[in-house]
Amino acid sequence: MATPIQISLPSTGEEEWQATREPLMSGWLTQGPKVAEFERGFKARHKVRHALATSNCTTGLHLILVALGIGPGDEVIVPAFTWVATANVVVYCGATPVFADVDRATNNIDADDVRRKVTSRTKAVIAVHLFGLCADMDALRAALPENIPIVEDAACAAGASYKGGEAGALGIAAAFSFHPRKSITTGEGGMVTSNDDELVQTIDMLRNHGASVSEEQRHHGPRPYLLPDFNLLGFNYRMTDLQGAVGVVQLSKLDQFISERQKWAEYYREHLNGIPWLRLPIFPNTGTHAWQAFVTYVDPALAPKARNDIMEELKEAGIATRPGTHAVHMLGYYRERFGTSSDDCPGARDCDANTMAIPLHNRMEKADYDRVIQALRSF
Repeated sequence: MATPIQISLPSTGEEEWQATREPLMSGWLTQGPKVAEFERGFKARHKVRHALATSNCTTGLHLILVALGIGPGDEVIVPAFTWVATANVVVYCGATPVFADVDRATNNIDADDVRRKVTSRTKAVIAVHLFGLCADMDALRAALPENIPIVEDAACAAGASYKGGEAGALGIAAAFSFHPRKSITTGEGGMVTSNDDELVQTIDMLRNHGASVSEEQRHHGPRPYLLPDFNLLGFNYRMTDLQGAVGVVQLSKLDQFISERQKWAEYYREHLNGIPWLRLPIFPNTGTHAWQAFVTYVDPALAPKARNDIMEELKEAGIATRPGTHAVHMLGYYRERFGTSSDDCPGARDCDANTMAIPLHNRMEKADYDRVIQALRSF
């Protein structure tokens, strides 16, 4: 049997391995100079004033909401079709997630439904740039009162752009993910970006237990033996310097990785375009798609088999697939706690049932893409 084609594989190697030597040999393993270097590079690449590394994207989103003062009695609008963490961080704050539907064509939040969901208790909207395609930020901003901030869940969107602006600089703040399924990885890891100086100052303290200065600042200061002041109830949401060292190397490859993914996304479009039951993802003309994943839509009215049966046959052929993500309002916890129903967000419900991600990553070769194309065309 041919070698299985994975849905995703991180593109790491000798450079990343060697990058970990410096923190290992120096003894500085927690957040330190390599994390700071990664932060500087990331904010420069995404054209934003501040970048703060975190333990993962979820903790980054949590920090943003806490810094915005969101708590019990507040509502935060989130897309219903996303990874569960987008809604979870709202619950962590004691606030209520309000689910807005998504556009079946883009998988991103529907601005018209957001407008319908705004109440006097709405304190923020989280816009997810799903699979690397930026949400329609102009439409979303037009749907909201000026005082309601937009937070970007840019987990999938490192290197993406929208109408000349970089992901991470399109809302009041953003959180990115460096999970191995993302374009660049540090294993686990995240990054918060923002142009809001005051908000960033608060987030910086919150990620480090609420300390008034970081560990690196204290150890390099005149009196390292004195502990900092703690005026906030913070968290331990820091990134390690081992991860930061890997992140520096991965970031240097980001544009190359996106360029390669764009090339093969176009190849898929060219060779899969004639399959009537398979709708291909949007190729935007308003910016750069980061192509974290290539997520198709299996039309149940035209498909020769149910999506899950197609996925099973592809698995037997050695080709991994996955649903795009899930409809959070249909998950057990949210149904039981908030009384949500699948029909509340029909677009998200349909995307949950019919989306199918096919392999796209930087360790695939032409022969792999041709195998996937041949397998899909054989149905």
